[in-house]
Amino acid sequence: MGTLYYGDSGTPIGIEDRALAHLKVAITTKLRRNESFTFSWRHTEDQPRGRSTLWMHPSIPLRFVFDEPERPELSVRWIEELMRSANSTGGIELVPEYLDTGPIPTDPGQPVRVGVDVQEIEHSDDEEEATT
Repeated sequence: MGTLYYGDSGTPIGIEDRALAHLKVAITTKLRRNESFTFSWRHTEDQPRGRSTLWMHPSIPLRFVFDEPERPELSVRWIEELMRSANSTGGIELVPEYLDTGPIPTDPGQPVRVGVDVQEIEHSDDEEEATT
């Protein structure tokens, strides 16, 4: 669980590391352009029911802290969704990542194999003598 620190607020915001990494890209892109916007999220189940919104402004200190030392692989699609919402009147809405679970496209020229194909390898007489 990562943490977002905003302004001098004594209340850090806990956000899952992968989501926080994607938000970092969207938020810093907007702030680098000197653009202000809102950032909203629904409270997690361990918090009181509801949602929160922050006014994000380039002059307010912001810090992202990640629990995991390795950077996750980023989803361009998720970042695009966050940026679309950032450019709307409602601001960035933390939405779950869309995971594409559809079939993986294949190249018609490549065979498609399921499972492992194990075959015995036949050695020539020369190879057998070399191994004994």
